[in-house]
Amino acid sequence: MSSRPKVLNIAVVGLGRMGKRHVSTLLNRVPRARVVAVSSSTPSEVEWARKEPDYIDFGITAYNTYEEMLEHPGLQAVWVSTSTDVHAIQTIQAVEKGLHVLCEKPLSTNLEEIDAALEAARKRPDLKVMAGFSRRFDTSYRDAYEKVKSGAIGETYMIRSQTGDLLDDTGFFTAYAKRNGGIFVDCTIHDIDLTLWFLDNPKPKSCYAVGTLKHHPELAEANDVDNGVGVVEYYGGKIGYYLASRTQAYGHDVSTEVTGTQGKVQINLTPRANNVVLGDKSGLRHEVQPDYWQRFEHAFATEATEFVNAVLNDTPVPLPLESGRMVMVIARALQESLQTGQTIRFEESG
Repeated sequence: MSSRPKVLNIAVVGLGRMGKRHVSTLLNRVPRARVVAVSSSTPSEVEWARKEPDYIDFGITAYNTYEEMLEHPGLQAVWVSTSTDVHAIQTIQAVEKGLHVLCEKPLSTNLEEIDAALEAARKRPDLKVMAGFSRRFDTSYRDAYEKVKSGAIGETYMIRSQTGDLLDDTGFFTAYAKRNGGIFVDCTIHDIDLTLWFLDNPKPKSCYAVGTLKHHPELAEANDVDNGVGVVEYYGGKIGYYLASRTQAYGHDVSTEVTGTQGKVQINLTPRANNVVLGDKSGLRHEVQPDYWQRFEHAFATEATEFVNAVLNDTPVPLPLESGRMVMVIARALQESLQTGQTIRFEESG
C-alpha cells in the first residue's frame, strides 16, 4: 500500500513585498511545505534571493523567469504572488504543467483570462487550484461567520465593510496602482468576497460608486482614486456598503459589520495592534497595525497550511478558483461606475 507524501514541494513566483512574506510563512510556519524555488522578472529581486541566507540554507533555487521555475525538478505546487495582471496567465501555465496552484486575489483584471483559468482548472480535476482570499482564514472572521451561520443575528441582509491602507509616501503604491485594476478591484475585492460568504452568495442587482483624490493626484492618469465608496444592491433585499482608502494616517484599518434581523456582528471596528493601552497626559491610546500583513499574518499561515493539507491529503481546497469570478465581476462594475458616474445594473443571473 502506497503512503501519502509527507511534504509538498512548492515554489513562489513574485519576490515583491508579499512574495517574500509568503516564502517566510511557508518556511517557518507550515511544517508540511518545502519551498524549493522562487522566481521574479525583476533582476534585483533574483540577485537578492540568491544571496539571502535562509534561501541558501534551505536550498531554494532562484530563477530569472517563471517558465524556468516551472521546470524545477520535483516541483509539485506554485504560489502565484505577482501583480494582478498576470495572475490568471501564470495559473494556467502552472496547471498545464500539472502543478497545484494557490493564486492570490484578484484572479485577474480581465474576465476572459479568469474564464480561461477556470477552464484550465476544470480540465485537471486531479489538481488543487485555490483562490487566495486571506480574510476567510482569519480567526476573528471565522468566529463571526460561525455565529452568523448559527442564527445568532437572524437573517442577514446588510454588510458594511472597509479596507483602509496606511498612507504610503514611498511611491510603491502609485507604481503598483497602474497594474492592479483600480481601487475597488484591489481593495474592495476582499469586502465583496466577505459579502458573498456571509450573505450566502447573493447575486448583484445594481451598484454605484464615487471617489476622491486627496493624497495621490497622479492616480488621475489611470482614472482611479485614493478613496472610494461603493454601494451594491443584491437581489433578495440585501445590501453591501464598501469603503476603500489608501490614505489612513494611523495604520491599517480593516473592519466589517454584518447586520441581521435579530442583531449584528462586528469585526475589528476599532483596529488594534495588541492589547496594550498607553495612558499619559494625552489620554488613553493604543497602536494600530501598520499594514495588511501585520493584521492577517496568522490568516496567511492558516491559508497556506490548509492549501498544503488539501494537496497532500487529496481533499477539497477551502476556496476553489471559481469563488473568485463573481467577486471580480462586482469589483469591475464598481470601478466602471466610478469612472462613468453611472449606476451599473445586473440581470438576476449575475
